[in-house]
Amino acid sequence: MLEKVYNFSTTETKNIEKVIDDDYSAINHMVLPKGSGLPEHNSNSNVYMIIIRGTLTLKLGDQEPHKYDSGQIVNIPYNIKMNVNNFDEDLLEFFVVKSPNPKNYVKKP
Repeated sequence: MLEKVYNFSTTETKNIEKVIDDDYSAINHMVLPKGSGLPEHNSNSNVYMIIIRGTLTLKLGDQEPHKYDSGQIVNIPYNIKMNVNNFDEDLLEFFVVKSPNPKNYVKKP
């Protein structure tokens, strides 16, 4: 078998799980019910957030929060302060793809 298969949960409750962490990329799967979110943090690589269902409320740096819906992909550059939340009724589910993997990220001057 040449391919690798990775599994992720299909839960309806809050869940944050690391799916892939290899030399090339890091991929996390997240499920956030209404009123939940992630702690404020800085992006540690080039980040793509792929929204599968629900509405993501994202505040980057000092800008006002923006909302993104299922079917959208948001690209966040390296070292940006971010706040990720679900303030809407529907369950929020999304994947976070970090490429390159933060452990291999070459920081630019």
